[in-house]
Amino acid sequence: MVRAYIGLGSNLGDRLGYLRGAVRGLAEIGKIVAVSSLYETTPVGYLDQPWFLNAVVALETGASPEELHRHLLGLEEAAGRERPFPNAPRTLDLDLLFYDDLVLNRPELTIPHPRLHERAFVLVPLFEIAPNLRHPTLHKPVRELLAALGDVSAQLLQIAGSEWASGES
Repeated sequence: MVRAYIGLGSNLGDRLGYLRGAVRGLAEIGKIVAVSSLYETTPVGYLDQPWFLNAVVALETGASPEELHRHLLGLEEAAGRERPFPNAPRTLDLDLLFYDDLVLNRPELTIPHPRLHERAFVLVPLFEIAPNLRHPTLHKPVRELLAALGDVSAQLLQIAGSEWASGES
């Protein structure tokens, strides 16, 4: 079993419903061991779109990185995800952030996620559930990666604790 960290995001339709569905879908391929709080966050890249809901989940799984990636893509597709252009609005976005300390660089899959260290919407919820997790190529813990971003308070707002995932919020 390995521990994988998955970034979840949605900014179209029933955002919370899509994220809860993703958590249920992740439980089909492994054991959810931690769920971050839920954050509303500003868009990155293409700015003319609604704000996102974002969270991070830690998953213990026996699936290979490729199997897990295919599962994530299947969950996105089931949620009606379309990809008309980079950073477009989306019903569901699932990013494989880390897969233990594996480093993988293939056209279809890069682990760790190549831009996670630049994104408050990933680092803040990741810090919450794994502050000492070390980035295998940058050789820094999540807490240092987040500190390097400076003040990120204008980019995100915590709107629920981890109970959001179970529907108790």
